[in-house]
Amino acid sequence: MTTPMVPEPLPLCLTLGDPAGIGPEIILKAWQALRDTGPKFFVIGDLVALGVDAHEIKAPAETHLRFKSSLPVLNLPLPEPARPGQPSLTAGKSIIQWIETGVRLVAEGEASGLVTAPIAKASLYAGGFKFPGHTEFLGDLTREVRHAGPRGPVMMLIAQDLRVALVTVHLPLAEVPNHITEAGIIHTAQVTAHALMQDFGIQAPRLAIAALNPHAGENGTIGREDIEIIAPAVAALKSQGLNVTGPAPSDSLFSPDMRSRYDAVICMYHDQALIPIKMLDFWGGVNVTLGLPIVRTSPDHGTAFDIVGQDIARPDSLIAAIKTAAALAARRAR
Repeated sequence: MTTPMVPEPLPLCLTLGDPAGIGPEIILKAWQALRDTGPKFFVIGDLVALGVDAHEIKAPAETHLRFKSSLPVLNLPLPEPARPGQPSLTAGKSIIQWIETGVRLVAEGEASGLVTAPIAKASLYAGGFKFPGHTEFLGDLTREVRHAGPRGPVMMLIAQDLRVALVTVHLPLAEVPNHITEAGIIHTAQVTAHALMQDFGIQAPRLAIAALNPHAGENGTIGREDIEIIAPAVAALKSQGLNVTGPAPSDSLFSPDMRSRYDAVICMYHDQALIPIKMLDFWGGVNVTLGLPIVRTSPDHGTAFDIVGQDIARPDSLIAAIKTAAALAARRAR
């Protein structure tokens, strides 16, 4: 009796990001590290920006034939050559087109998931970009695609055994309290719980809800948001059957002992989530967008224009993002 052939997984789609940043360098380094073992991926971007190891393909299906010998690229050229370390306003439309194409290919089943290299918003705004970042743009691009669970987008960061999801993202700190709402906390927690079950295989997820103020407001003496907004959200989530605790003071929420008590933390603002992630694993953090009908990850860093061309950019976070995307896509496929 012959053993049936197991079809090879669909490749991942990786968008080039800002071609003047470290995206081309870390993509090449990630391919060099993964070319023999996978996960396999192809790049959407400018072939010239990726150098001599890149090879043009006409369709994602060619990735499996090319990946070991050269970096497969769906070539959508820039209007003018990228200048390393010098972001160009003319590149914005191309960067947007690469992201749009990647989303379409994943949504149409030609790729298993999307991994996005870092972007710089100034170039994108010149190209007509109208969103605070990748996360919101991807939510808009996928709004018409069928999705089984609560719809995001919600930003989650992962480092080792720590997962954090954000209620607010890129806001000035002074504006954060005005954007913390009971509905926003509930939505973030619902999307996170569903993703932990669907994508991470955690059947009964435990969520810790971080407080906004020091000492969780200390009964209202150091701010009333924890009493008036966050605590009612926690009560509402418990009434829905979710396993949630909080609001918990964030100064003691991220120790190894505390991390063993939950599967993810719902954080109120950017640095509350990002500081513990980067302290735990500065080079290996991964950004995952929850609540989308497609799998999307990215490295947890920016374009790093200041070190372009020095061959010192580390691909660790991108490699971790590629491996995470492959694992999430495989779990969804099962």
